[in-house]
Amino acid sequence: MASQTVVRELQCDLENKADDLSKLQKDISKNHQIRKKYTIQLGENELVLKELDLLNEDANVFKLIGPVLVKQDMAEAKANVKKRIEYISTELTVLLELWMLVWLRNYSLHSISDLLILGAAN
Repeated sequence: MASQTVVRELQCDLENKADDLSKLQKDISKNHQIRKKYTIQLGENELVLKELDLLNEDANVFKLIGPVLVKQDMAEAKANVKKRIEYISTELTVLLELWMLVWLRNYSLHSISDLLILGAAN
C-alpha cells in the first residue's frame, strides 16, 4: 500500500515537472522570437548608420512620419539611429540574460525529472 502511495506521489511530481518544462519551453521560444526580431532591427539600424556616414554633412535626409517625409538634420538623424542601436543592444543583452536564467531553470528541471524517473524505477 505504501509503495502505491509513493508511486502516485512520484507520478504527480513528474506531471508537475512536465508542466513546468512545457511552460519553460514556451518561454524559451518566446524569448527566441523576440531576440530574433531585435537582432534584425539592430542589423537594419547599423546599416542605416553606415549609409548616413557615407553621406556628406550637407546632404538632405528625410524621416518618414506616417505618410509624410519630413526633412531632418544629419546630426539629429545620426543621433537618433545611434540611440536606437544602443536601446536595441541593451534589450538584446537583457533578453540574453533572461534566456540564460530560463535555460538554467530548464536544465535543473530536467535533472530533477531524471532523478524522479530513476526513483520511480527503483
